[in-house]
Amino acid sequence: MNEAIPLLPGMPSDDGTEPVFREPWEAHAFALAVSLHQRGLFTWPEWADALARQIGAARAAGDADLGDTYYRHWLAALESLVADKGASSAVELERYRQAWDRAADRTPHGHAIALQERDFG
Repeated sequence: MNEAIPLLPGMPSDDGTEPVFREPWEAHAFALAVSLHQRGLFTWPEWADALARQIGAARAAGDADLGDTYYRHWLAALESLVADKGASSAVELERYRQAWDRAADRTPHGHAIALQERDFG
């Protein structure tokens, strides 16, 4: 049986019970966090703390906190936990972010983005 993630304050939801996503990447980031939790990389309290830190930092930097940046904070919290737990490094995460940006730039709109070796150059 899968363990459900509780909705956290500020998490966009349909009726207060299920999360909603504006873009496919948001659903992927959500699923990745759930999967890494299920594999034991972090606990939900660790996750909630990491996410609260990211949201707090964003607010302090002027984020209006209208809900449209929620999953950006989610992704930043996930990246920080992955690096803090030693599952990857901040350098490696940045290398992959840049590779995905390059791949997205060369991919025509409407086509699937696929990483290639050249994207890491």
